Amino acid sequence: MPKFQPVRGMNDYLPQDAQKLRYVEQKTRQIAQLYCYDEVITPTVESYELIAAKAGEEIRHRMYQFNDMAGRKIALRAEFTPSIARLVATKMQTMPKPIKLYCTGSSYRYDEPQYGRSREFWQADYEIIGTNNPESDVEIITLTSHLLTIVGLQNIHLRIGHMGILRGILSHENLNENQQNQIMQQLDKKQWEKALTTAQNMKTSPKSLKTLKTLIETKGNDPTKTTQEITRTVKDYETAHQAAQNLQEITELLKNSDIRSEIHIEPGSARGLEYYTGMVFEAYVPELERAGLALGGGGRYDKLIQLFGGQPTPAVGVALGIDRITLAIDKQNAQLELPRTRNVAVIPLNEETLMQASKIASTLRQAGIPTQIELMRRTTSKALSDADKKGFQYSILIGPQETKQGTLTLRNMKKRQQKTIPIEELVKEIATEEERAATAPPAASDVASTDGTQRLRMQPNPEHPKQKS
Repeated sequence: MPKFQPVRGMNDYLPQDAQKLRYVEQKTRQIAQLYCYDEVITPTVESYELIAAKAGEEIRHRMYQFNDMAGRKIALRAEFTPSIARLVATKMQTMPKPIKLYCTGSSYRYDEPQYGRSREFWQADYEIIGTNNPESDVEIITLTSHLLTIVGLQNIHLRIGHMGILRGILSHENLNENQQNQIMQQLDKKQWEKALTTAQNMKTSPKSLKTLKTLIETKGNDPTKTTQEITRTVKDYETAHQAAQNLQEITELLKNSDIRSEIHIEPGSARGLEYYTGMVFEAYVPELERAGLALGGGGRYDKLIQLFGGQPTPAVGVALGIDRITLAIDKQNAQLELPRTRNVAVIPLNEETLMQASKIASTLRQAGIPTQIELMRRTTSKALSDADKKGFQYSILIGPQETKQGTLTLRNMKKRQQKTIPIEELVKEIATEEERAATAPPAASDVASTDGTQRLRMQPNPEHPKQKS
């Protein structure tokens, strides 16, 4: 048989890598609960037409698509928003507004695998459905900043633009939607000169070209000053001017949101997805920005739910890359704070004590204490060594004599101390040990933090060997 490897662009997650990924995912759930978002679960496979609608040419080109056994054209989801829009349009239209939804899972795009880019990637998605007020845009931006802060990232900055400003100018020039989308794709890729050349070839007026060029060059981390400048720049374009005023409202509200990320206003920035109609933004940290990698992004889309058969319904959302966030934590050499686990290794000293070991393990598990039984029938020294390497806090030794006396030996693996106790006192004894550990001052070399959590230092994943397509 050949030596099998993962399909190109798909990754295995070994235990420590999986622990990091699930840690970040748990934080995304914590934020969802904190901001009162309800979780939904949508299919990994959807109809091709649903995912392709308003996805943008770049994503349509890179979708995993195929015909099923009944000949239907379907695709693996490339993002969550179309599924959420379908769900709202078909099953949630009568729910009280706003509808606030959260989901998480893997998505798929046939990109060229490279640093920070895989063909399978993990996302957390947050959506607010049913309001076009700027407060909802601000909540999505604030939630994003809050999440990235609580996972331990530093030097976060958010780039904020507005599709309504750009489309307002292009619509004034009578460019149709397809022509506008072509320009937006180029702006999304930071191909500024190419976008201006494309607009010029589409017979855009010199005045509008000058306005677009000014917007592309307008960037600033003083939101008030920058949005005022944008508003003056587009004063002759009614729709764009209204969009600029909306951006100004959003940034003014952000001032009072206690946001801890730096805000950069970039009106020339666009996102490649065609369904965006208003504010758009992306989140970065310097360590990944140098590689052109955003931690996530989102914006306002007020016409997508209607496109899928629902009533006209405004919406705004954000998708954050769980694996990207994990990579950013690696690059910043941060530490994960994991709950202390009272894990126990139960070691029978011979075959006669196997049944007693099984009973003790069952008692511990029913008490909510993670427990492992020695399954390899190794010598006591080797079993203890294995438990030590795996970080078990306690081991329990059960011999024939202890079994007859109704006792066992409880060993504190960290302190290298052990005592003999009655079996019925085991759960209470472990709880007492934990109380002592929680109140004792930590040693300098102690891996436990003062708040009773374990700190796991993040190590960068080794690069996957390059494979041929």
